[in-house]
Amino acid sequence: MASSTVTPPRPNRPPRPNLAFRQARGQRSPAEFAALVRRAAHEIGERVSCDARYIGRVEAGEIRCPNYAYERVFLHMFPGRTLTDLGFAPRSSVRGRGARATGDAPDADETRAAYEPYDPQDPYDTHHDHEESDVLRRAFMTGGGATVAAASLGPLGLALDASAAERPVRRAGAGEASALEEAVRRIRLLDDRHGADGLYRRAAAPLRAAYALLDAGATRQATADRLHSGAGELAISVGWLAHDSGRFDDARSHYAEALATARTTGDQALEAHAFCNTAFLARDAGRPREAVRAAQAAQRVARPLGSSRLMSLLALREAGGWAGLADRTGCEQALARAQVLYGRGPCDADPEWMSFYGEAELEGLEAQCWSTLGDWPRAARHARRAAQLQHPHFTRNIALYTAELADDLARGGRPDEAAAAGMRVLDLLEQVQSSRIQTMLAGTARVLLPHRRATEVSEFLERHASAPRQI
Repeated sequence: MASSTVTPPRPNRPPRPNLAFRQARGQRSPAEFAALVRRAAHEIGERVSCDARYIGRVEAGEIRCPNYAYERVFLHMFPGRTLTDLGFAPRSSVRGRGARATGDAPDADETRAAYEPYDPQDPYDTHHDHEESDVLRRAFMTGGGATVAAASLGPLGLALDASAAERPVRRAGAGEASALEEAVRRIRLLDDRHGADGLYRRAAAPLRAAYALLDAGATRQATADRLHSGAGELAISVGWLAHDSGRFDDARSHYAEALATARTTGDQALEAHAFCNTAFLARDAGRPREAVRAAQAAQRVARPLGSSRLMSLLALREAGGWAGLADRTGCEQALARAQVLYGRGPCDADPEWMSFYGEAELEGLEAQCWSTLGDWPRAARHARRAAQLQHPHFTRNIALYTAELADDLARGGRPDEAAAAGMRVLDLLEQVQSSRIQTMLAGTARVLLPHRRATEVSEFLERHASAPRQI
């Protein structure tokens, strides 16, 4: 006879979808909503291993009632609502003897989920070790801008202070919000000058500290809004450092975190920025259709913000996706919109982070579109103009545009000119660390190999082969 402790098989009846919970998720993706659940859990001291799969099972009705940890998290997320309001069955109907008799007991997966560690491969995971987070919070919160300015992390301006870690935690104020905003500006400035490779790993600690600030809360709502915006912008900046240094999975994770932060607070400007960078990353990662969708989503969000320059950049992001799909018509239409929008000029609504976007960047991004479409002469014209127009401060972009020019010339059958441009890039790489540019130049070198008997090409290939590779 079978043991009485064995759970009887469940009846063969389909679960009833939880439409109320699906409605509560709104426009967020399951992964984005799972990230919000994990953050809400952290806010109240719970630990849940929520991911998109769990959200899908709840919405499908496979989980009729959450365990106690998830219950506390959901009620924290939706004040004033009950589990029944969120589409769950009463606990009494799925617990105890009656529930087991009908096969409705919570399954082991659902019960265990609250205590499992987070999946390290989940790109939306925002969890950090609690002890480390506490130290970061204390370090960041004490002393405001003064502590930040004296950081041991060098030019990034954010570091842990050993004595600060021992002081009591307090809620963040305007000084911490200002320090966070300044950190974002410093990272962007350094990237403009030197590229991403030397900055990415050093920017991880400030990002953890920024989200520790959010965990601690703020003294005023206006400060809380600044902290959320600053943390989201910092996540995008760190994501860009990962993107430019070839760490695409890391970049995707950081951009997703910024997007979740934006949607949590209803920050349209931050959401548009996150979608903008997501589109750029998707293009570079070989997902052009995703690039088009993300760029179009960014334009929908950004339209009420009133910045023609922002809409111009987003049109260029869309054009890059269409080029990747070999859709010349779609690309040309998006490029035309970008030109018209750019021609409307700057305005007070232009985001601070768009300081890089001028005529040079417009030319450079158009060059990349024509290059993707295989129109090398046209791409070379725009890349040359981009390099000529770029302000000397943006050393990294000058190197990028010149590398684009070298590649377009090489593929367009002008090896001597390509080699000369490649030599200029090698000069600039003494100041700039960018895996992206190095990868482009390596591709150009391969294209020029059949022309290595030409003096200029030979000199470029020899110098390129002997140049140190940055790690």
